[in-house]
Amino acid sequence: QVQLVESGGGLVQAGGSLRLSCAASGRTFSNYGMGWFRQAPGKERLFVARITWSGGSTYYADSVKGRFTISRDNFKNTVYLQMNSLKPEDTAVYYCYAGSTDTIGSILVDYWGQGTQVTVSS
Repeated sequence: QVQLVESGGGLVQAGGSLRLSCAASGRTFSNYGMGWFRQAPGKERLFVARITWSGGSTYYADSVKGRFTISRDNFKNTVYLQMNSLKPEDTAVYYCYAGSTDTIGSILVDYWGQGTQVTVSS
């Protein structure tokens, strides 16, 4: 079992920055790929970014490329999402996950965090 706890969400003006953290406990953190999804009110949960277990590869949704950076510290069992140049359309609940990918690159989520709210005002 892996427990994931997100933090760092909040209210920020457009153009500002936030850094989300996801602290993991339980089974070996470094065994898992990690990442972030987000869900806006009334919309489906969408992929934002992911990072491989080693931290050697990262992947981003087109909507956040060049603005968001995902990283991880396997000694601290924590994954981060640095969000810069935030836009009102980035407003959502952000969920951390631990999981893997299948042979065609589809994300397989084993564990979810509880989510953290990010609100970007215009």
